[in-house]
Amino acid sequence: MLTLLSKNQPFPDPFPKGAIILIDKPLAWTSFGVVNKVRYLLSHRLGIKKYKTGHAGTLDPLATGLLILCVGDYTKKIEEFQALPKEYTGTITFGATTPSFDLEKAVDATYPTEHLTDDLLKGLLPQFTGDILQIPPVFSAVKVDGRRLYKNARTGEEVEIPERPAHIERLELGRLRPVKSGAAAPVIASAKGSPIMLHPDYAEGMQADFLVVCSKGTYIRSLANDIGRAAGCGAYLSSLRRTRTGGFSVEDAWQIDELAQWVKSGASGSLQEGKTKPE
Repeated sequence: MLTLLSKNQPFPDPFPKGAIILIDKPLAWTSFGVVNKVRYLLSHRLGIKKYKTGHAGTLDPLATGLLILCVGDYTKKIEEFQALPKEYTGTITFGATTPSFDLEKAVDATYPTEHLTDDLLKGLLPQFTGDILQIPPVFSAVKVDGRRLYKNARTGEEVEIPERPAHIERLELGRLRPVKSGAAAPVIASAKGSPIMLHPDYAEGMQADFLVVCSKGTYIRSLANDIGRAAGCGAYLSSLRRTRTGGFSVEDAWQIDELAQWVKSGASGSLQEGKTKPE
């Protein structure tokens, strides 16, 4: 039986040797940043220099939603949770592209959308359902020849990116609508480490909401870009939210501030059967 640290229980004392914590990752946080925050909170509460903590599936900085954290002995189960199917919702904008396939980079090309219809997009979906091949975004953490792609992208070095298999179990697109007017200039979404930018949507584009259920290793940014290419008008990801991983739902996830208050509540905790060794 899995140990899930949920909102309806007091902070356990003694603390289990291994457990799962579900986090609703905020916009502009990196997955690594969430891990560091939770590791710090638990280490301080349990009196351990560096309590073992890891996540079971990266979310991009501009994505929000479910992040499964494994702590203590449950870090051995990370690959098991990574393999679970994932559900996402979000918005695709048609009529433009960006180098990052989302709004972390500014629009670099625009295209006409007069030919774009709901029926056209619906007719394209079968080719993106089932087993597919994707090329990861150049601004991603995928390693090619031992070097992460985003490092090559920042230096301008071009590398050949191999296709990667993915499986799309379910793909739905909502009705097209004009882009809503919003911010006119980019903002710094996070200033920690390398600044994470949030650029404005392409005001002349068209948008559609989506739902996708997919395998581990699927790049939703690449999926949006590929659908836009097939539609003949370019596309990028305006927003992304992971809503489910396997049987785990974001509805049951902690907000980081909630978790911080929970960990700090009550008396000092201890670990079952002694302290877990540091990483």
